[in-house]
Amino acid sequence: MATKTANVTARIQPDIKEQAEAILDRLGIPVSVFIDMTYRQVIMRDGVPFSLDIPDKLATRDSITHAEFDTMMQTGLAQAKKNDSVSIDEAFSQLKSKI
Repeated sequence: MATKTANVTARIQPDIKEQAEAILDRLGIPVSVFIDMTYRQVIMRDGVPFSLDIPDKLATRDSITHAEFDTMMQTGLAQAKKNDSVSIDEAFSQLKSKI
């Protein structure tokens, strides 16, 4: 077995790190082993070992009709008038759950 002497350093968001490490811990996989496995998969597949497609379920202005956009805006305006809103943290949490 080759001696492990190379280091990998990456800066990521603390909550992402904590969530991923909690899952790896439940699986019994040390972070260093996971990184090694991932690098080996990149080599074996000669590319990223998972899909990098943008999900179809995320609507963008270019992907919806003018009528759909108008409806979306009217719904948003009605919600704003009723003070039917969520905090920024909740909004991002909802968005992340759909990705």
